Amino acid sequence: MRIHPLQEMMRRRKNGEKCGIPSYCTANGLALEALMERAKELGKPVLIEATANQVNQFGGYTGMKPADFMKYILDLADKVGMDQDLLIPGGDHLGPLTWAGEPEASAMEKARELVRQFVEAGFTKIHLDTSMKLGDDAADAPLSTEVIARRGVELYKVCMEAYEKRRIQEPDALRPVFIIGSEVPIPGGAQEEEEGISVTKPEDFADTVQTYKRVFAENGVADGWKDVIAVVVQPGVEFGDSQVFLYDKGEAVSLCKKLEDYPEVVFEGHSTDYQTKECLREMVEDGIAILKVGPALTFGLRESLFALSMIERELIPQEKWADLPAVLERVMLADPGNWQKHYHGTEEELAFARKYSFSDRCRYYMGEPDVTAAIDKLFANLSEKGIPMTILHQYMPLQYEKVIRGKLKADARSLAKDGVVQFMLDYEYAARS
Repeated sequence: MRIHPLQEMMRRRKNGEKCGIPSYCTANGLALEALMERAKELGKPVLIEATANQVNQFGGYTGMKPADFMKYILDLADKVGMDQDLLIPGGDHLGPLTWAGEPEASAMEKARELVRQFVEAGFTKIHLDTSMKLGDDAADAPLSTEVIARRGVELYKVCMEAYEKRRIQEPDALRPVFIIGSEVPIPGGAQEEEEGISVTKPEDFADTVQTYKRVFAENGVADGWKDVIAVVVQPGVEFGDSQVFLYDKGEAVSLCKKLEDYPEVVFEGHSTDYQTKECLREMVEDGIAILKVGPALTFGLRESLFALSMIERELIPQEKWADLPAVLERVMLADPGNWQKHYHGTEEELAFARKYSFSDRCRYYMGEPDVTAAIDKLFANLSEKGIPMTILHQYMPLQYEKVIRGKLKADARSLAKDGVVQFMLDYEYAARS
């Protein structure tokens, strides 16, 4: 039986290697192309995840069910010529999150169907997130680790039933690995500016592990613990609208020391976007071996697209402009649901955040027809005109350096995707993969 690439990473770490892996969470086609082209270039696995908000049995905000998203990324892999065996498909925040306002019975019924569809579709890295209160949980008391674990193990059992069903059709199907944990930042980063970030207490991490082990055993699946490779913790990293909390080894030292008591798992760190490459490497060295990143990818893509729009203004007659920034602003104003609760301030401050916020809420609009049409027109305009090296140096100096050295093509599409790659380079440095 093939060994899961993440189990191979665990083996290497047990042998003393300070290795890790970035976990890329995006549904954007250009960003995904960039991820896969890089994996093809390096010949190394790429972990791509979809969240329960993006993809679920009702379509999520992408309109895709798990099988749809799997086909989508496999088709993209074929398009760029990447070996499909390099792809590690993952599901993030899988559980009752999307239906947290409903009573446990209905929310967990939907969560069971959610994880079943993910595993049957071939996703092999599963984050079981049952950390949120449901509609009939006591509002005035914290959710106990016992309840979190009970619900998590319930979903694990559904996943393994789905895996055995999948093996009937595909005997060599990879056995899924699982991520658990109750200290989970909300998907996509903090909604408000924060005074600071509280690092997970070592005793809370230990309680999570011990409780899950016991509940696995009580439910007749004690060996299920062997499928768990990581626990989500808060190591002190986060980002918001305009701020980033960098990793501080000193603040996390007690938590990371506690990991020595449980060598069978590593930590998974969420919201690692915008960390320096040195901070990311320190995290991997300290046991935070799975580094989740999402908004930074489309933030980098948006930066490149906006730079290309500035070049368009210099080279193309105004009546022919795609004017992507203006189109994106118009589309976001027409449908404010995906940014309105996240951005605060005056009208000027809101307009600034819609373009430049670290939370990158504009990623929810990148797939809208008017926006994709503007991107296509931008690429076509610059393809027809050509991009002089002088103006490339003015607006995209990092990409200019790669172009002049023959490492990057000077076409607009390639230049746009390199905005994603710039963030990937930090994670590659950290993961030593």
